[in-house]
Amino acid sequence: EVQLVESGGGLVRPGGSLRLSCAGSGFTFGRYAMGWFRRAPGEDLEWVAGINSAGGNPLYSDSVTGRFTIFRDNAKKTLYLQMNNLKPEDTGVYYCVKQSYSDGGTLENMGQGTQVTVPS
Repeated sequence: EVQLVESGGGLVRPGGSLRLSCAGSGFTFGRYAMGWFRRAPGEDLEWVAGINSAGGNPLYSDSVTGRFTIFRDNAKKTLYLQMNNLKPEDTGVYYCVKQSYSDGGTLENMGQGTQVTVPS
């Protein structure tokens, strides 16, 4: 069974930083592209960042470019999202996702999420 377990969320002041982690199990972690989504209160799910199976070609939404960094450690089967210069609009639940092949594809699995709160 595929499991994705996020951690690292919390309450942080504007301008602060957080690092989210996503531990994957039940599949060959290093074979799949992974990414992060988020859902702000009352809003739809929003794509945040993605990375291919080897850790290359990181992609970001316009709203986080220059502030967030996605990376992975395949030996540890863990995906990360380093978030710097956080803003109130970054508040939401952040979800780790597994895609269907090494360079992208459909979303196959999503974790339970971790809450990030940046008060205004």
